Amino acid sequence: MAGFRSLARQVRDPGCDTALRRYSLRKCLERFAPYGHRATWDHLCRRHRFGPEDRELDPERLVAALDELEEARAVWLAYEERFAARRRREKSEGLRGLGALDDWHRRVWGGNGVVRCGDPAVHPSDPLPEVLRRLIGALERGPGEACPVCAGPRIEWAGPGDPYEPWLGPVCGDCGVGVPRAVLTTGALARARGDRRLPLASAA
Repeated sequence: MAGFRSLARQVRDPGCDTALRRYSLRKCLERFAPYGHRATWDHLCRRHRFGPEDRELDPERLVAALDELEEARAVWLAYEERFAARRRREKSEGLRGLGALDDWHRRVWGGNGVVRCGDPAVHPSDPLPEVLRRLIGALERGPGEACPVCAGPRIEWAGPGDPYEPWLGPVCGDCGVGVPRAVLTTGALARARGDRRLPLASAA
């Protein structure tokens, strides 16, 4: 099975036909997709102006989409390295668990679904690297009252029976990302549970 880097080389290879280069970019999302596979693909298509089903498109747009994805991946992997080093130090000092934050990291290790968007058409429009930098800043600062990605105050609660089931927990009602519980205060989480019935607004 090809890894992210070998797939990225195919996307950049002018000797490959455009359909294969597009396919390789789509396969990259099986290795790294911050919003989840479908929402990340929708984001790249919109930002770089090609259709989700286009087979013959401008290769420069494919490469630009890959550049954005690669930069975001580098941002996240650098954070994971810092997090792992810090956990090793803490464990050596007898601090064995981080509760909700530790559990969340185990589920998103590698960056897939790190800011999952249950509805693939509702996601932030900002560049992926910037979105991840904002999330990382929130993870390193500690709990707050608003969405770490867009600073929106409208945090809702997704759960069984919602049309997009993949995320169970707080979701930003403004930009659509699943918000890690560890970056929200107890009060923000309580308000989210009480506001479950508010509809999500498209931010894309």
